[in-house]
Formats: sequence, structure tokens, C-alpha cells
Amino acid sequence: MRALIAAATGLALALALVLLIGALGPSSGRTSPKPLLTTVPPHP
Repeated sequence: MRALIAAATGLALALALVLLIGALGPSSGRTSPKPLLTTVPPHP
């Protein structure tokens, strides 16, 4: 019975955390002004 209560408590806390993060809204969406170096170097 203790395991069932612990599992239910953990599930409730996880759900509350997901709802809290969802309520905070998305991030600002800003990106770095510097481009990433993802190009392949030229072959010799």
C-alpha cells in the first residue's frame, strides 16, 4: 500500500511540475547573433 501511495504522490508532483512549466509560457525565442560553424570544409 505504501508503494501505491508513493507512486500516486510522485505522479501528482510530476503532473504539477508539467502544468507549472506550461503555465510559465514559452521562452523568449531569441537566438544567438553569432552563426554556428556547421559548414563542411572544402575538400582538397
